[in-house]
Amino acid sequence: MTGEAGDSTGVGDLAIVLHSHMPYVEGFGTYPFGEEWLFDAYARSHLPVLDLADRLTVTVTPVLADQLEADGVEGRLLEFLRRHRLGAAEIDESENGDTLVAARSEAAAVARAVETIERCDGDLLQPFRAAQDEGRVELMTSAATHAVFPLLATKAGGRLQVDAGLRSHTRRFGRPAGFWLPECAIAPGLDGLLAERGLLYTCLDQTRSEPDGAALHPILCPSGCVGFTIDWPMVDLVWGSDGYPADSVYLDFHRQSMNGTRLWGIGGDCYDPERAREQAVNHAAEFCRAVAARLSDHCSATGDRGLCVFAIDTELLGHWWREGPWWLEAVIASAESEGLNLLRLSEALEAHDPEVREISTSTWGEGKDLSTWGSPAVADIARAARRSELALVTGAVASGTDGPASERAARELLALQSSDWAFIDYRGQAGDYAFDRAVAHAESLLEAVESPHTRSERLRNLAPDLSLAPLLEP
Repeated sequence: MTGEAGDSTGVGDLAIVLHSHMPYVEGFGTYPFGEEWLFDAYARSHLPVLDLADRLTVTVTPVLADQLEADGVEGRLLEFLRRHRLGAAEIDESENGDTLVAARSEAAAVARAVETIERCDGDLLQPFRAAQDEGRVELMTSAATHAVFPLLATKAGGRLQVDAGLRSHTRRFGRPAGFWLPECAIAPGLDGLLAERGLLYTCLDQTRSEPDGAALHPILCPSGCVGFTIDWPMVDLVWGSDGYPADSVYLDFHRQSMNGTRLWGIGGDCYDPERAREQAVNHAAEFCRAVAARLSDHCSATGDRGLCVFAIDTELLGHWWREGPWWLEAVIASAESEGLNLLRLSEALEAHDPEVREISTSTWGEGKDLSTWGSPAVADIARAARRSELALVTGAVASGTDGPASERAARELLALQSSDWAFIDYRGQAGDYAFDRAVAHAESLLEAVESPHTRSERLRNLAPDLSLAPLLEP
């Protein structure tokens, strides 16, 4: 039977992939558009998820790791949590009203995060490394700054993103076998950028161009790289507008106390953590049953053992969806009883033979296309990134890339190419912050090219393992 796993019992295989990413905010902006995005994601999502993770694949984008490795970040993180999160929850707790239980739960959660961080002894990447070393997770890398590859102007620009990401991950966690394409953005031929660096697999979303059920088999790309296709109907159970996180008993992300603590459920009642946890367990059981039924139907129809690849942003679990880690823990605990075999992607690579299928240009974003990052609404950002890339690449060929000015220009380009700026601007989030960031990086790149002796300390720890050699590859 195609794709028979080492453990071929049960109805099929489930690969849970959690994508951990934060844009480069270290040193840029102040509340509410500064490092607190990073701090909340780390404390509320990364730490609790890594603590309970088992048989999962977890990505760590280089730009996330860069910030967690920056000088002084641990001290700023602890001060933020103690003053703005724990302190606020303790004030709400002391008021002893109807929201006492919710405030106490929040204070306890933040206190646990503080204790975990203090045990890291200054190494905020240690929880990722420990989970990998213990065999509970497999870590994947990604592009240096989360660039949307089909929108890059040159192959050299793509190579720079891949090479910097690979160097970053190898130094910190060891050589990876897989590579997360930011936004799952792919176009025919781009898989070659991964294969030429010896990367074996990635994740794709081909929902728009393939019939239902096709995603239950990975794709063999022309380069030999394997594309694990995300099974969107199962992702939509969580990610959809009416998915599990929208349940009325869960914590309302948008409603806060005067002190900044979330104390109410989505339905408007005072938040009840125990009731919410029970519902998270129920939703986990429902999810496992749905995946099992889908894989069972697939096996009955095709005779093949299917692979369901469930991929979401790590930050959904715990930050946006407070109960997400409880849900994930229950999924891991109940998967086997529903006949689901949990696999990391390297294990799935061994257990499932990929099929030769045509790859279409796609993303996992809105409409499954590139409009979020390349539509007229964000054309200024997209054009600035492409013009800047062409200026750097042509300048590198002419100059041979030597010198700190070239390195500074390359880092400004990497920062500009982040998918986050167009995404935030397209969604109308954070005011002008994203647009201003893109403009500033484009201007700084030109300054580095035209005034090579001018220095900038803004990108203090972005891409510390950068090499400019990919810009000169044939």
